[in-house]
Amino acid sequence: MVKKTDRKMERTRRHIRVRRKISGTAERPRLCVYRSNSNIYVQVIDDVAGKTLAQASTLDKEIKTKHSNKAAAKEVGALIAKRAMEKNIKSVVFDRGGYIYHGVVKELAEAAREGGLEF
Repeated sequence: MVKKTDRKMERTRRHIRVRRKISGTAERPRLCVYRSNSNIYVQVIDDVAGKTLAQASTLDKEIKTKHSNKAAAKEVGALIAKRAMEKNIKSVVFDRGGYIYHGVVKELAEAAREGGLEF
C-alpha cells in the first residue's frame, strides 16, 4: 500500500539538511524565510549569539499586500533589505527554509538583492 507523503515533514527534513551546512555569524548573518498559506516571514539571525537582528513579514504596517503571494514577497524582501542596511548588514547567508527556490521565495530573494543585500 502506498502511503501519502507528509509535505510538512519533508520540508522540515530538507530544512534540517540545509541547516547542517548553513549558519549565521555576526559578520554574515542568516536570512531565514518562512512562508505559510496566509503570510510570509523573514528574519536576519546571528546563530552564534542566538539573536534576531532584523525581521519583516506581511503583518507589518509598511506592507500593503496582506497575502502570501509574489507581490507581497517583493515588498517583504525590500523591507528586510532596508532594515538590514539600517543595522549595517550588507552580506547574508540565504536560508530558503526547505522551500523550493521558486515563486514566492525567489521573488523575496530577488527583492532583497535589489535592496542591497549580498548573497
